[in-house]
Amino acid sequence: MDSKALDKVSESGILPVIAIPSLAAAVPLADAFVAGGISSIEVTLRNPWALDAIRAIRTAHPDMAIGAGTILFEEQVSAAQQAGADFLVSPGFDPEIVRAAQTVGMPIVPGVVNPTQMTAAVRMGLKTLKFFPAEQSGGISALTLLHGPFPDVRFIPTGGLGLNNIGTYLDKPFVAACGGSYMAKTSDIVAGNWAKITGLCKQCVDVSLGFSLAHVGLNAGDAEKASETTSRFADLFRLSVRDGQGSAFAGTAVECMKKPFYGAKGHIGFATRSVERALAWYCSRGIPVREESIRRTEDGRFLQSFYLAEEPGGFAVHVVRKAS
Repeated sequence: MDSKALDKVSESGILPVIAIPSLAAAVPLADAFVAGGISSIEVTLRNPWALDAIRAIRTAHPDMAIGAGTILFEEQVSAAQQAGADFLVSPGFDPEIVRAAQTVGMPIVPGVVNPTQMTAAVRMGLKTLKFFPAEQSGGISALTLLHGPFPDVRFIPTGGLGLNNIGTYLDKPFVAACGGSYMAKTSDIVAGNWAKITGLCKQCVDVSLGFSLAHVGLNAGDAEKASETTSRFADLFRLSVRDGQGSAFAGTAVECMKKPFYGAKGHIGFATRSVERALAWYCSRGIPVREESIRRTEDGRFLQSFYLAEEPGGFAVHVVRKAS
């Protein structure tokens, strides 16, 4: 069972997993996360005030996706639900805990590390699983292999992750989010370094989106001019030429459109690690996109690209999935 809360987690690609050191720190910490562009949190039930911390965050941020983590016993399921949690996370896969969660309608993300556990979880109807401990269990290489037999499952790797390596996980469309405390160390929470935590959250979101220049598109006007322009760029920079139905490419840097297209001056393509996360990010900022331009991958499972509605400087903006 998945939920809108888990969708919100995947929109930023980052899931803070925090053992909140004091009840007083709960709301200021959530404030720092939201200010940094992260609207989700997993509060681990590792201290006596964890459930009260969930209640406090729920009151202060009613739209935040709040998970209760370290679920080890069935009775914790209803307690977390009553405290205001949207979903549950457990370190391992326990069928009894999963059944308890499903009985009360609570989405649960259990921890798995091997095909046997994944098969058991899928047979219980779960589509989002925690890969834990991620780095110690083979990292993204192992997860990529494990994902093969489970194409409809999305994973939240946790354990050994940080700003130095979350990008390698978030490059994969089957990774819903990267969990961990790398954006909010306990020492910074205790010291009340909220501005630092907000800054680290912004860095996490930057990595999650991973925007980079992909290509420049030129409105050549017709097929003949597109061919001439493409050939010239290929000659100037020793690039290969690829001719398509609607455009021609000089390498991957220059695209020449054979017919009039978006943008008075053409378009600029930007690559992102996740078109889904990019779309959610623009929507959260009130930046409209051209709905008719949204394209999906050939298998239809993921978004491939879209155009923004606005054209800065006369250029349309094409957002495309980063080549893997």
